[in-house]
Amino acid sequence: MKLPDSPQNPKFIQLLQWIFNPLELLETSARAHGDCFMLWLTSNKPMVLFSNPQAIQEIFTAQLEQLDARGSSQILQPLLGENSLILLSGASHQRQRRLLTPPFHGERMKAYGQVIADITNQVINSWKIGEPFSVRDSMQEISLKVILQAVFGLHEGERFAQLQELLSSVLDLSGSPLRASITFFPALQVDWGTWSPWGKFLRQMQQIDQLIYTEIQERRDHPNPSRSDILSLMMSAHDENGEPMTDVELRDELMTLLVAGHETTASGMTWALYWIHRLPEVREKLLAELDNVSENPDWNEVSRLPYLTAVCQETLRIYPIIMLGIPRIVKSPIKIMGDEFQPGTLLSPCIYLTHHRPDLYPEPKQFKPERFLERQYSQYEYLPFGGGNRRCIGMAFAMFEMKLVLATVLSQMDLGLIDNYSVKPTRRGITLAPSGGKWLVATSQRQKVKISVEV
Repeated sequence: MKLPDSPQNPKFIQLLQWIFNPLELLETSARAHGDCFMLWLTSNKPMVLFSNPQAIQEIFTAQLEQLDARGSSQILQPLLGENSLILLSGASHQRQRRLLTPPFHGERMKAYGQVIADITNQVINSWKIGEPFSVRDSMQEISLKVILQAVFGLHEGERFAQLQELLSSVLDLSGSPLRASITFFPALQVDWGTWSPWGKFLRQMQQIDQLIYTEIQERRDHPNPSRSDILSLMMSAHDENGEPMTDVELRDELMTLLVAGHETTASGMTWALYWIHRLPEVREKLLAELDNVSENPDWNEVSRLPYLTAVCQETLRIYPIIMLGIPRIVKSPIKIMGDEFQPGTLLSPCIYLTHHRPDLYPEPKQFKPERFLERQYSQYEYLPFGGGNRRCIGMAFAMFEMKLVLATVLSQMDLGLIDNYSVKPTRRGITLAPSGGKWLVATSQRQKVKISVEV
């Protein structure tokens, strides 16, 4: 079998580039080799990347017997556990997905609207007029508290505070390209005690697990049918054989929802605030739309705002938080756009390169929300949440939270970008995030419209 072309750099250098400068690696490879090329992004297998929508459609619609979607996502196993939806495949994946779908139904999210608005207001109140603040820190605080309340069902208290501190610390262990290296090099995953990165990670995960299992046991001992948090809904779910999820399955899915929904949403909201204040015309259009919202709108009214929706869509287009779709391992020979791939080959849609195709997105480096008002994109052309049967199960929740947080912030605060402050994409774990720093400042309170979601 002849695999597609690959850059001439040695395998180890390609992996280092993927860790420290992933966008340059993707863009130079695409310029040299086109829509389909091969990279060494893991230490033992090459991966074939695609950015043509037709190829992506063929991957997403392939039979389950042909492609196994576990791929290289196994690098997340130490964090998520073996039962994570991301790491399962075949019948076990279908079972878990069916059990997890009801809590993320659109109607269910109404119950979380006020939680999101209240937490956002709480964080906004800590901003001091005229004092620059870290946007990413604030968005991470909002995102984590939303997950602890809406997903875990925890409110202020000792367990809430412990989990918040531990989860923040664990996720920050891969908060830079250098620290993220431990994720990609299994040889670095050695426990040399609490002073070593991997040793610290393992001990913090033990503490997190203990807190989660204690919470699950308390729920089992004292059931409360009136609870609407996602953990309670997961605990009450049963599969077609009448079997509920085990404690280990619940733990792994909680960690999956946390990791998939915390860093990603926080990065998306941070990028949106950057672009909104980097481009005055975008900010003015958005404020004009928000000023026309009724005094006490319900969440449907906010989530349907066309320009707010377009801003969120464009934010996730220009710098998608996840650069690649979940890799698929070929199980039986498969043809993608006429090229045949043999068993064992890793195939992955490249979300970043697809989002930067000039034939789909003219002037792809420019932030233009209007493109989403002028054209409807297919799920193979715009895929910030992946696609096929592996599309992110929390997609609607993430977009809902992003819109509501942005609407609340912009309706209540006038913010300004610090002059000449450079914000660039950087690696955080497996994600692409905006660089840190205090590049936004609150200039005054804005009383025009107060967003408060009615439940």
